[in-house]
Amino acid sequence: MAQDEGGERAEVGQRPEDEPGSGVVSAFGRQLKLLRVRAGFDRAQFGKRMGYAAQSIASIEQGRRIPQARFIDRADEVLDAGGVLKALKEEVARAQYPAFFRDMARLEAQAVELCAYDSHVVNGLLQTEDYMRAVLAMRRPLLDEETIESRVAARLSRQEIFSRWPAPLLSFVMDEAVLRKPFGGGRAMRGQLEQILLLGQKRNVEVQAMPMDREDNAGVDGPFKLITRKGGEQFVYGEVQGRSHLLTNRDETHLAAARYGIIRSQALTPRESLGFIEKLLGEL
Repeated sequence: MAQDEGGERAEVGQRPEDEPGSGVVSAFGRQLKLLRVRAGFDRAQFGKRMGYAAQSIASIEQGRRIPQARFIDRADEVLDAGGVLKALKEEVARAQYPAFFRDMARLEAQAVELCAYDSHVVNGLLQTEDYMRAVLAMRRPLLDEETIESRVAARLSRQEIFSRWPAPLLSFVMDEAVLRKPFGGGRAMRGQLEQILLLGQKRNVEVQAMPMDREDNAGVDGPFKLITRKGGEQFVYGEVQGRSHLLTNRDETHLAAARYGIIRSQALTPRESLGFIEKLLGEL
């Protein structure tokens, strides 16, 4: 549910199994086919130039597979499309995400500061590919392989936030239980903890752990993200059971910011947290 300045709520969340952006993906596929036929290529010929199998080209043209940005750039050049395909790249990129996450993906890309508290799984921005696949494979009802591949690609593309400049300020607080759940097995979890340690050493990133023996934790209401855009506008995003909510009301976002500050004060410091994670890594 989204909430406007007056406090009215409007539905913005969708079930995660909804078809992601089928309209724009289908439109892109039709445009790609028209340009391919105009250029005189059959699917096998075009696929050879693109480094894709003919079946993959068919899937993209039929709107069953979401193309990655590099595919769109290359196709625009091979088909001499004059930027027609590239013009759709941003909309197609948004279609990678399940419907309930698209608003958050847009805000995430605009964030000058992002704060996240997680109590169940490692935050998507910090996840390794192995961890992502393990978590997505555990979803019920089951996701098909094509959907898993699409969501892995989308989640990996979001991690470009770590190399963006000017660098946004990124803060992550996670419960100790998150760091101990061996999703994907010991090897996958080892790689996940190593990645958190690596990212936590970046100057614009702070990672904090909330030990299970803490008697106080202001995050009892569950995980949430606090996003600040240029100009100071803030948003609060949360998910539960495949539903999302986005809060924009200033009173609520200010309360969430205060709550996040309290959570950070109750957790281990960033330096202590990295040492704590190293200790957990040594136990695997």
